[in-house]
Amino acid sequence: MTNFVQEGRMVTTTAPSNVTSGQYVVVGAIRGVAAFDAAQGEPVELATEGVFTLPKVAADNIAAGDLLYWNGTACTKVPGSGSRPLVGVAIKPAGNGVATVNVKLGVHGLTGPA
Repeated sequence: MTNFVQEGRMVTTTAPSNVTSGQYVVVGAIRGVAAFDAAQGEPVELATEGVFTLPKVAADNIAAGDLLYWNGTACTKVPGSGSRPLVGVAIKPAGNGVATVNVKLGVHGLTGPA
C-alpha cells in the first residue's frame, strides 16, 4: 500500500502542556498515554491502544466492563453530557477509595451514552 503511514498504536503529536511518562493526554480528539516526558509544544508519543493503570475518581465504584471517561484529571464512570471524552473500558474492578483503575484504551466502536 503506497498510502500506508503507520499502525497507529503509537502516534506523535504536540504536547498540550508539560506531560510526564504514563500520563493520560488529550489533544483534541487524540487521546493516549504519554510514552515519555515532554515539555509543552514539544513532540510527544502517545500510546492509543493497550491496558494502562490510570488515576480514577476515588469515590467511583467501578466494575469490570464499565465505560470510563476523562474528567481532566482522572477516569470516572460519569460521562458529563459529552464534555468528558471516552477513555476506554475497565478490565478489573476498582472500588470506592481506590485511586487507580486498569483501563483498556482503543475500544473501537464504543462511544458511550449519547
